Amino acid sequence: MPAPRAAGAFAFLSGSWSGSGSIRLDDGRSEALKCRAYYSPKGDETLGLALRCASSSSKIELRAQLTATGSRVAGHWEERTFNASGTVAGHASGNNIKLAINGGGFSGSMAVTTDGKSQVISVATKVVALKGVSVNLRRD
Repeated sequence: MPAPRAAGAFAFLSGSWSGSGSIRLDDGRSEALKCRAYYSPKGDETLGLALRCASSSSKIELRAQLTATGSRVAGHWEERTFNASGTVAGHASGNNIKLAINGGGFSGSMAVTTDGKSQVISVATKVVALKGVSVNLRRD
């Protein structure tokens, strides 16, 4: 009988999540967001994700493919509404993932913290129009 496999680095994210949050714009305005996230672990160390958020004036449609090697995480992303793409690199520890995001005229950081059935996603950016995103999700 083969030995049981350990849960993958991204197993705690698996499935569908939804919730709300806010987007912070450079001019100081903040808008409410409604979001849905879909996480699809592939094997033990690879994760596909899709995040869709909408506010009264904008839409975000982010897709990413991440790979974990030990605690290191790397991959690529694309944002379909703005036709931008780039790379991510960072680390995972427990139920936390911290990433540096670059590409498409965009740079910033992203943190994902999951605690059972809830999740917080925080994005801080270094671009002109968008300063950050904060979203609270619950497992569907």
